[in-house]
Amino acid sequence: MTRIALDAMGGDNAPHEIVVGAVESAAGLGDVQVLLVGQLSKIQEVLDSLPKDLKNDAQKAIESGKLEIVHAPDNVEMDESPVDAVRRKKDCSINVAMRLVKEGRADAFVSAGNSGAVATSAIFNLGRIPGVMRPAIATVLPTRIPRRPILVLDAGANMDCHPDWLVQFAIMGNAYSKAVIGRTTPKVGLVSIGTEDCKGNEMTKQTFPLLKEVRDINFVGNIEGHDLFKGQMDVAVCDGFVGNVLLKTTESIAKAMSYWLKRECFRGPWRILGALLLKGAFRALKSQMDPEVYGGAPLLGVPKTVIITHGSSSHKAIYYAVKAGVAAATNDVSGLIAKSIAEHAEDLKQK
Repeated sequence: MTRIALDAMGGDNAPHEIVVGAVESAAGLGDVQVLLVGQLSKIQEVLDSLPKDLKNDAQKAIESGKLEIVHAPDNVEMDESPVDAVRRKKDCSINVAMRLVKEGRADAFVSAGNSGAVATSAIFNLGRIPGVMRPAIATVLPTRIPRRPILVLDAGANMDCHPDWLVQFAIMGNAYSKAVIGRTTPKVGLVSIGTEDCKGNEMTKQTFPLLKEVRDINFVGNIEGHDLFKGQMDVAVCDGFVGNVLLKTTESIAKAMSYWLKRECFRGPWRILGALLLKGAFRALKSQMDPEVYGGAPLLGVPKTVIITHGSSSHKAIYYAVKAGVAAATNDVSGLIAKSIAEHAEDLKQK
């Protein structure tokens, strides 16, 4: 059984959406146990308010041991300083859940809370994989080709990066793409403003020749923003500033497109009729663009599985984040990354 420590107090919609997602995960993901970490009274209040079907699922999950509540008296707010909050609030839900992973009582950690606090707590409690300079947040985005998403990292853990860090991001992303996404020989690209090796800022221009020398990495060179969603690339490497802007812009565009389609489809009876005829196509498009399905972003470079999902996560996003945690833990992604980092030690200039 895979055990997931889920931060019940993290995110804009906590604890309600987190608790509902926990119940759905415990009921629907097979051999999984969810350890719901947070303030007991608030979690119980949500459980008591659930609709009958969900309440029954929750009761069955608790009785079978698939859902367990672990009390944590404090929590980290989204606007708090990550380092200060993690150090000061020893028994916040993020720290308590992370300690469950450290002590071996859980196999993976999942949170929609303050991403900086999650990363800080992971480093404080779990440390880093030997040889890893900086852990990175990797996020999965859909592309034009079904079942061929692209992995983007770093998506927000490191704002100012050194070229050697980006090389390690490529190595870690390559390992994750193989183990979880299922790509045999992932194509790795460096995000820049032109495909030529002379294009970009100083960091990308210094990173390009380093990536070319890395063994066993299928580095295809620089890629531009318009290349990301063609389905021809598997791993996109960038610093956390670019990656985070890219991620949030992509989510915003998806929501804007949905809004524009709805607005235009209801301008007149003929458009409404056409929209009804295309209802199935619109539903399929919405499913492919739904960021909540791709919401679980692993923090790569720490020795255990840590999944960060966006702060506005609904119960659906929590379900898929838990699912991502199960996949990463089951495939021992951290172990594979540790092995890959060790194998490429000679390719890296340790700073």
